[in-house]
Amino acid sequence: MSIEVRNISKTFGTFPALRNVSLRVPTGELVALLGPSGSGKTTLLRIISGLETPDRGSGPILFHTEDVARRRVGERRVGFVFQHYALFRHMTVFDNVAFGLRVRPKPLRPSREQVHTRVMELLRLVQLHSLADRYPSQLSGGQSQRVALVRALAVEPAVLLLDEPFGALDAKVRKELRVWLRRLHDELHITSVFVTHDQEEALEVADRVVVMNDGRIEQIGTPDEVFHQPETEFVMSFLGSVNLFHGRVGGGKASFGPIQVQYAGREGTAVSARAFVRPHDFDVDLQPAGPSSFAAAVRHINSAGPQVRLQLTADSGDAVEVEMTQERYRALALAPGSRIFVTPRQVKIFVADYSI
Repeated sequence: MSIEVRNISKTFGTFPALRNVSLRVPTGELVALLGPSGSGKTTLLRIISGLETPDRGSGPILFHTEDVARRRVGERRVGFVFQHYALFRHMTVFDNVAFGLRVRPKPLRPSREQVHTRVMELLRLVQLHSLADRYPSQLSGGQSQRVALVRALAVEPAVLLLDEPFGALDAKVRKELRVWLRRLHDELHITSVFVTHDQEEALEVADRVVVMNDGRIEQIGTPDEVFHQPETEFVMSFLGSVNLFHGRVGGGKASFGPIQVQYAGREGTAVSARAFVRPHDFDVDLQPAGPSSFAAAVRHINSAGPQVRLQLTADSGDAVEVEMTQERYRALALAPGSRIFVTPRQVKIFVADYSI
């Protein structure tokens, strides 16, 4: 079941939460809506589900080719998973998962035996069948979230919507559930959309990432595309750590503080521009490695973890963050105060609305 929204806007009072947003999610795809607080991602998810109504004049909300914009929540066959589980505390795990099946209209309600079979199949799928008789207060956060997910799946929804499903969990459990959700989706292939502000979560789990900001979609693409080929300054700075340099481009060259590189995008009069370099896109040497190398002093070293992070001060006065492997760090024998030379391998330059 594909999902498509066309020209959707939503205003709360005088605040425009969504500004003419259009998006298509192909059948069987797992899509992440990623962005900071207030970017519109949860509002878009709630409009797809029917929990919010778009502004008058907005376009259709299509499930496959059928417009469901005028349908109520219960008529859209949507499974919705909330951040805080929303489990019924007075019900067992089994009864929580069975609830949606038991409250169906009588002509559509499965038999007691069919309910039991369906619920236990789902609990086995998420490895919680041995906890069927427990209550939510007896579960961990990760177990509660899995129960919430299979409760949504029990009614065989056409699409699955998840609103920051792992946001209330600690980092270790969150990482484990990301892997689990990706594996579960690969087994079920249900069209799914999940909201997150965690870029690592989106890049690890989703087939495609929709980066949102200020009620608009900045970019849609695979995790690799949005990270390595950002189309806007916002996407570049929002995804991962970056070093930002202000400068000018013109005459076939670009000058950004310590960074001097060739720039074929503008041959005429120099204009203001901004350059972005990710910390892992620098090479570090004890001697200059080419015309774009610049000198810097090591101010701080964080060597905990697989990557070593250096805080530098360039001779120009710019603060620069660099990442390198443990092997390279040991080979250079760096220490606070060391003088080094840094060479950018990849520089992303934005000039007004034009970028390369």
